[in-house]
Amino acid sequence: MSLVVMKFGGSSVGSAERIQKVAQRIVEKRQQGHQCVVVLSAMGDTTDDLIDLSQQLNKNPPAREMDMLLTTGEQVSVALMSMAIHKLGHPAISYTGWQVGMKTDEHHGRAKIKDIKPDRIHKALKEDQIVLVAGFQGTSDEGEITTLGRGGSDTTAVALAAAIQADECEIYTDVDGIYSTDPRIVKCARKLNEISYDEMLELANLGAAVLHPRAVEYAKHYQVPLVVRSSFTQNEGTYVKEEAVMEQGIVVSGIAYDKNVAKISILGVEDVPGVLATFFNALAEANVNVDIIVQSGVINGKADFSFSVTLEDKDRAIEVVEQARSKVSFDEVTSETELVKISIVGAGMVSNPGVAAKMFDVISKQNVSIKMVSTSEIKVSCVIAQKDLTEVILALHTAYGLDSQTTAFVGGPKDRR
Repeated sequence: MSLVVMKFGGSSVGSAERIQKVAQRIVEKRQQGHQCVVVLSAMGDTTDDLIDLSQQLNKNPPAREMDMLLTTGEQVSVALMSMAIHKLGHPAISYTGWQVGMKTDEHHGRAKIKDIKPDRIHKALKEDQIVLVAGFQGTSDEGEITTLGRGGSDTTAVALAAAIQADECEIYTDVDGIYSTDPRIVKCARKLNEISYDEMLELANLGAAVLHPRAVEYAKHYQVPLVVRSSFTQNEGTYVKEEAVMEQGIVVSGIAYDKNVAKISILGVEDVPGVLATFFNALAEANVNVDIIVQSGVINGKADFSFSVTLEDKDRAIEVVEQARSKVSFDEVTSETELVKISIVGAGMVSNPGVAAKMFDVISKQNVSIKMVSTSEIKVSCVIAQKDLTEVILALHTAYGLDSQTTAFVGGPKDRR
């Protein structure tokens, strides 16, 4: 008998009908001889609806009270799922994050897991229960309810799998695995049978929304066997593991994109030692995360340089730069939005020269200008105009031999197979 953690997202439990289907799937897993611990997100758009409701009452609500509010969504899901499983004749029990010993730091809205004491889970499993756990939440040492931020239910599932030494952690979503790129853009995207932790972590950090980066980090650190599969089909999913078998001839495993990009340029900066340190220390102190940095050559003792931030951080970053005028002389600061960062990722890139050159060539043949570039051993990222996203991804996908002969599966309200 193996121990399996199953995680279902909001779209998978978005209605009573879908909860019943997921309940049947959980029971089927149990009937196959597995012990099941199930992590659930809030139903459908519940979290967004709760946020909208809070905004009607207070545009700047206290972070503590937001956590009190938002954690109710997952509690609804686990209670209803328990009822549905009982209806099918199987024992089940629902728990909140704090009931299963999910200890976090004190940062409301973006807490990080410090420790898990899963005694109640082990006790329930010994009693032959199906255990249902509310994702996205925990409690601080002071007993305050906290939330884990974006992707918190994925993180909950993987962290629990590590804590209880599960044999496998299954992440159920609306696609039947991890694809070479977004199957909503490229209909012939290739489903990957397996992918390495490092490749998946790069894709997740670069915008692929199937798994959250923190969940992948946990899986890699604790060597948790991870599988991504569809809530709507019985198709085999994608395995995320330490070392993945590379398909022959496939150097690039996936293509990710991120629309949450703003470019800030500081023009006519006095070229003296410590200039970059002045700007980027100030940005760090303001908690502004900088991604790509590009500096031009020096002309007449002055240089231009640009860096990228998230759209949410754009205005704050400009404010910080302007405040640095008292320390550094420069002509002006400008910003640009409506951008997208497109990235190719593949473990085989490190031993295959010319991968980046091909990317630049493909983009140029689409008559698209590259605004910024960033590279690592297993990825190359280019910032381009957002309007060119679709044509560039389609061209890159074909150029790197990733096109499949079959149409990618994307589940949803109109496709519940």
